[in-house]
Amino acid sequence: MRASQRARGEDVALVDALLSADERRRTSSVRFDELRAEQKSLGKLIPKATGDEKAELLKKAGELSAAVKAADAAQDEAKEETQALLLKLGNLVHPDVPVGGEEDFTVLETHGTIRDFGAEGFEPKDHLEIGELLGAIDVERGAKVSGSRFYYLTGIGALLELALVNAAIAQATEAGFTPMLTPALVRPRAMEGTGFLGQAAENVYHLEKDDYYLVGTSEVPLAAYHMDEIVDAAKLPLRYAGFSPCFRREAGTYGKDTRGIFRVHQFDKVEMFSYVAPDDAENEHKRLLDWEKQWLTGLELPFQVIDVATGDLGSSASRKFDCEAWIPTQGKYRELTSASNCDEFQARRLSVRMRDGKKVQPLATLNGTLCAVPRTIVAIFENHQLADGSVRVPEMLRPYLGGREVLEPVSK
Repeated sequence: MRASQRARGEDVALVDALLSADERRRTSSVRFDELRAEQKSLGKLIPKATGDEKAELLKKAGELSAAVKAADAAQDEAKEETQALLLKLGNLVHPDVPVGGEEDFTVLETHGTIRDFGAEGFEPKDHLEIGELLGAIDVERGAKVSGSRFYYLTGIGALLELALVNAAIAQATEAGFTPMLTPALVRPRAMEGTGFLGQAAENVYHLEKDDYYLVGTSEVPLAAYHMDEIVDAAKLPLRYAGFSPCFRREAGTYGKDTRGIFRVHQFDKVEMFSYVAPDDAENEHKRLLDWEKQWLTGLELPFQVIDVATGDLGSSASRKFDCEAWIPTQGKYRELTSASNCDEFQARRLSVRMRDGKKVQPLATLNGTLCAVPRTIVAIFENHQLADGSVRVPEMLRPYLGGREVLEPVSK
């Protein structure tokens, strides 16, 4: 755990503080049990005693009662301290994860061909310019109504979102996922149990009056779906594809990706989520990545797969693979999907267990983005644009767009 914390760039001293608190928890628990046992033994002697002996025993019983209460309070305090420290610890990092910060990832694969717009004779437009030509994106009115980093999808933009969502759900259903429409508001335990109230708390919207949280991903309600349940091991894997609105404060990103709809406060997303036996977690992680690669290949997007470095994992993941699509006007790959193996981290915190015969133990949870709508639209507009501002529709999406092969600019 010390090595894992160090690799994450987190506080290593937290591990020793936790061990110290846990020792106090164990000691206080033993002390409480000893005093309670003594109290019970004394309680059996009092009815048989008389005179001065009984008075002495009653006096001792009063002292023991106070000591038991104090020991019980000390035990509860130690338990709370231990749990609070435990919740601050991130998941144990997988040994194969590259160590470092956001830029220290390892490229595992590259797919597709990057277009040479110069050879085609025109300068590529960015997604916002294309979206305005198509009558698909309106950020000005989004900002007027809700502020910066909000937007409207209009006309063909709205139809394109619906097409993407339907295509993503169709792929997930074919792969064996159960489609889910999930709550966007959750209680604190669901958010805390999935690991989003630690280092990620600054990006979470909290409704203080009602003590609800707006989810940043349907991973949260999907992870909490089987909270406090014991699942029959024979029913695993359980796979769900959640569609939900997602809300993120995007704290700490001032001045970053401010143009268009790449980094926004509210968006829709289709998320894959799996419950599996712990010894199948690594294989399921690869399967989630394969489904993401299938999706991006179907959209005919050039992309690379990276092994995310330790400092950029987030608290719940032991390992994370990102698929980054090429964005022509930025001249670089940008994250479109993530697949995270959380091992038993979330299951332990949410008390989701599996029963295999007589053995009951935490299971493993994994999550993978299939389609984060705005970023996917960004990649489609920029990679499939034509010289006149129109956009070629990938063949996979055409059945979901009434057979359209090209999205045409609208007349003003």
